[in-house]
Amino acid sequence: MALRNLQPRPATAADKDELVRLRAFLLSTGDGAYVARDPAEDAAWRHGYRVWLDRVLTRRDDRVHVAVIGGPARLDACAIAVVDDRAPTAHCPEGRAGWVQSVVVDPARRRQGLGSRVMAYTLAWLRAQGASPVALQTTGDGARLYRNLGFRSTGEDLLTLDLRGT
Repeated sequence: MALRNLQPRPATAADKDELVRLRAFLLSTGDGAYVARDPAEDAAWRHGYRVWLDRVLTRRDDRVHVAVIGGPARLDACAIAVVDDRAPTAHCPEGRAGWVQSVVVDPARRRQGLGSRVMAYTLAWLRAQGASPVALQTTGDGARLYRNLGFRSTGEDLLTLDLRGT
């Protein structure tokens, strides 16, 4: 693969199918809290993600950035950064906090530094947007990468509530 394809870049609409394929490694398999429990849930997240990608990849938004490594025919890695405008705190006086989501490296390309590359690119984008601090949720597989990048546990519990009642 050409070196230029190993450099992170902003995703485009041409990357949509590959972004869905990569995110399926997080949401369609395994036993995590966000994994689809049946074919209907799997189809629902895929449809919703495509609609979301149509929106965020076709407009300029300084709050959402989708980063990829690879070409539209085959992506090797991706990450999503979101800037959240929150009420200011002592540790976030500007109120601009960053969130990193859906960091995925194709299983065939893992352990080659692509996760570190896409994360460095994503964190640089968040820094340029004035976001601080940055939070993420990880699986056991990703924890070492994020700790090596300086992420630490907050000691807080992550709680969720499904307002649909399911």
